[in-house]
Amino acid sequence: MRRILNASPLLALLALAGCQTVQGAGNDLQSAGQAISRESQEAQAGM
Repeated sequence: MRRILNASPLLALLALAGCQTVQGAGNDLQSAGQAISRESQEAQAGM
């Protein structure tokens, strides 16, 4: 039981770091999607 209590802060830190990583990846994908949308709109306007 004591081992679990000692490991709890470390596990919480790892979980928090994982959330930040996923959020960053989501932001990157969103930015890429917006860039693709802009380029496709410009291509359609140029036709």
